[in-house]
Amino acid sequence: MRSAALSVSAAALLLATGCAGGSSEQDALLRAHGLEGASTQEVVDRLDRTHEDRDDGLAGSVTYDEVVLDDGTTETTLPMPEDRFYLAVAPWTSTTHECFFHSLSGCQGELVGEDFDVRITDDTGAVLVDETVTSYENGFVGFWLPKDITGTLEISSEQGRAESGFATTPDSPTCLTTVQLA
Repeated sequence: MRSAALSVSAAALLLATGCAGGSSEQDALLRAHGLEGASTQEVVDRLDRTHEDRDDGLAGSVTYDEVVLDDGTTETTLPMPEDRFYLAVAPWTSTTHECFFHSLSGCQGELVGEDFDVRITDDTGAVLVDETVTSYENGFVGFWLPKDITGTLEISSEQGRAESGFATTPDSPTCLTTVQLA
């Protein structure tokens, strides 16, 4: 009888501990914003492309290790993929802003809905991206790159052309707003 009571107590303790870990708050936050079951990469891709998160009061910030989500009531973090780095780029011609960690809900670039030819290579010369992309509602384009590399970003459009170095190390910006087209 005593061992049955201990087993029930142990099971109750495990259940309570599992619920106290904050995952239920995280699940509730993601569910409230239609992101339940989405991977970190899917959350970033979705929030960076539209202004829905801004309208719903959801703020998100991308760092090397995690994405911080905050809806004014609850804050939670999602781990970044172990081998991937998110680089958000806002090409511009006349106005830009300073930025280090990309804000999925706060950053606004100048050129919205513009087509850009993008070529990203690492320092060994390997081509990581070579495609035409369209800037999101926030004026950015985002790229999932390998972590812990350096390389060159080349971007061009009807507005002009620019080239910039970049890095995807722990002390690197996830927001690149220095790419002026000329």
